[in-house]
This record gives sequence, structure tokens and C-alpha cells, in this order.
Amino acid sequence: MTHQGACHCGAVRLTLPSTPEVATRCNCSLCRRIGGPWVYFAFGTVKIEGHPESTVAYVQGDKTLRTIHCKHCGCVTHWEPITLEPGERHGVNLGNFDPALIASVRVRKFDGAVTWSFLEE
Repeated sequence: MTHQGACHCGAVRLTLPSTPEVATRCNCSLCRRIGGPWVYFAFGTVKIEGHPESTVAYVQGDKTLRTIHCKHCGCVTHWEPITLEPGERHGVNLGNFDPALIASVRVRKFDGAVTWSFLEE
């Protein structure tokens, strides 16, 4: 089953290839500001429409990922690797999807601020 979501204005539309089972809520300096939670899929399996015409990228820190947001409404939609290598993945902001989907997914807490590890639930 696929799931469709979009930024607030609809300029960037996302289609997940399947129902995610788990999501991640991170507290790193960027994610705690963006929100989330994040779900992950193999790079190229998430259909992203309106990108790159309607998006702007932000690159921070170690310059391995670009965080993408809509240039019209500002909603962060996803992140993607800067360099494509086998096994790379997308991180998709689940906040752009139906609240029922968000509520159905188990969310794990990740300490990206200090320990760089999952916190026990």
C-alpha cells in the first residue's frame, strides 16, 4: 500500500512505497527544530513530485545530507544523500502525511545530540 503526503501548500508531493513500521524522532540540533518523525526508504523508492523546482536544500555539518524544504510554504519534506552510493536512503518527514498514518507508526527516540544511539523505550 502506498501513502501520499504533501507540504502545506501542495507544491511538493511525496508517495511512500509502503507503510512504514517504525519512525525515528531525533533530538539533534536540526531535527529538534524541524520536528518529524522521520521514516526511511531506499533512495529512489519514494516518489517526489515538485522537486527540485519547488524546493530548497540546506546542507549542514559533515555535508553528507541535504535537508529539503518547500520554497513556497517552508515545510521540510525529506532529506537525501549528497553523494549516491549503494544502499543510500531517503529520510521522509512523516509530518507531511495523514495523522492516522502517523498515529499508526511506532516512534523510536534517537539521541542525535549526545550519544548518537537509540534510547530505550
